[in-house]
Amino acid sequence: MSGRGEKAPSQRQLRVGEEIRHVLAMTLERGELRDPGLQGAPITVTEVRATPDLRHAYVYVMPLGGGECDAALKALGRARPFLRRQISKALTLKYSPDLHFSLDETFAESDRISALLRDPHVAQDVDPRGPDESDSDSADE
Repeated sequence: MSGRGEKAPSQRQLRVGEEIRHVLAMTLERGELRDPGLQGAPITVTEVRATPDLRHAYVYVMPLGGGECDAALKALGRARPFLRRQISKALTLKYSPDLHFSLDETFAESDRISALLRDPHVAQDVDPRGPDESDSDSADE
């Protein structure tokens, strides 16, 4: 959502997104969903982004322990009407937002960047002392 030319989310969007995240997280934590695709793997709701009109909410989730991501997304899609009802009961909004579930890719991206930074070829470029200084320091020890 944060592409070129788009405005930053308003305080209301951020607040509503966070409230929706709390409702969804509590619903999932209490085990109120009886879908077999959600059994056995707890799901974390990492972020919810509400559109400016608050009619749509993009929910980013991650199954803990690297569970079956596709099955969890399909199960959440099937549970969408129930989850919308839970949100409308808990929050006072003009419209109950339509939920769009996606896998949160930030953890995988973070792991990829960490692996790149640990690569010896990249580490020598990132070292603030530079290649000449780091070699001479290790020789003095």
